[in-house]
Amino acid sequence: MPKFNDIDLVDWKDSDIETGSLWIFNNRDNNGKHDGFFHGNFVPQVPRQLIKRYTKKGDIVFDPFVGSGTTVYEAQALERNFIGIDIQQNLIEYIKEKLSTHKDNLLFGDSTDKQTFEHVKKMLKLNGKERAQFAILHPPYHNIIKFSESVRDLSNSTSLNEFREKFKEVLSNTINILENNRYLAIVIGDLYQNAEWIPLGFYLLEDAKSLGLTLKSIVVKNMCGNRAKKDKEQIWRYRALTSDYYIFKHEYILIFKKNEKK
Repeated sequence: MPKFNDIDLVDWKDSDIETGSLWIFNNRDNNGKHDGFFHGNFVPQVPRQLIKRYTKKGDIVFDPFVGSGTTVYEAQALERNFIGIDIQQNLIEYIKEKLSTHKDNLLFGDSTDKQTFEHVKKMLKLNGKERAQFAILHPPYHNIIKFSESVRDLSNSTSLNEFREKFKEVLSNTINILENNRYLAIVIGDLYQNAEWIPLGFYLLEDAKSLGLTLKSIVVKNMCGNRAKKDKEQIWRYRALTSDYYIFKHEYILIFKKNEKK
């Protein structure tokens, strides 16, 4: 059994854990505390799969872009602990209202700021840990959706280079509080701007590797429940047929390992 999870391999043939690099989810799971109100959140099945695969009960799952709390709710349902940060205070307060315990593990702050992570270190100690055991990062897809008025918000980056630099700051801060030989996942899609496909996922992959992370897997996940395209599939198909591009149908889940420094 791997040291980083507690999957029961006795009944491994009946396991619901995905092991292939293509994930197809036909519908968004809105059970439990999930309500899907937030534009830009991801399907709960993604953190559920990742948390089961890369953590054990009692481990801490860290999320520097907590958003509407998808990762938080899944971590709690799977008996893992969590620490989350978001730059929007209203979202932090919204999630706290839905939680019955561990409300103090949510922090309103800027994940690009090292000072914010000093508070994270204190939270870790209060939870009996020196470092987190797993991290899930689901950042804005550059400026597709504007999430706040803050200039530090990645969705307000004025250029792709600025977005990448801010994301690397968040990623570097996250790596510093992640336990050695544990895992980190980036959930990201691409962009289409000025009649050009922007391979945002590939850029962030290279940025993560430049910080010393080892790439372990690239998972391709289908998009489902996309609000921008809901009930407009035929319109998008017509637009594609009259142009030279293909419709976005996928996102990436990039899985990395933090190796112990020699």
